[in-house]
Amino acid sequence: MNKVELVQKGYQHFSEGNIEAVLELFHRDIVWDECQGFPFIEGDGIFKGASAILQGVFAQLPVHYDGFRIDIQELFGCDDKVIMVGHYRGTYKATGKPFRANATHVWTIKDGKLVHFFQAVDTAEIVNP
Repeated sequence: MNKVELVQKGYQHFSEGNIEAVLELFHRDIVWDECQGFPFIEGDGIFKGASAILQGVFAQLPVHYDGFRIDIQELFGCDDKVIMVGHYRGTYKATGKPFRANATHVWTIKDGKLVHFFQAVDTAEIVNP
């Protein structure tokens, strides 16, 4: 499986709710750089290791959002990176309002695993649609 297929598989598992399978794609030293502005982010938004990402990010999504999903428009690779361009969709529970926010992810692959995640998202559109 090439690097784009690896990332695509992760998004597929996420959309199916198979978080365990997503975590299996992570390198043991994964660093997750979450965008500031989400209601569950404290500090710098950096999570290290699958367990921290599971608790600090994935477990928080259903707490704060209904129907959260990622709509991918483009997915392409360059060197050790894979870039996703798309949108986040769902409903922010605090306001009850639906959102559609621009989202870009940059993944870094090492030893056939996902080792770094960088996120750029219009969080203002999510919390104040």
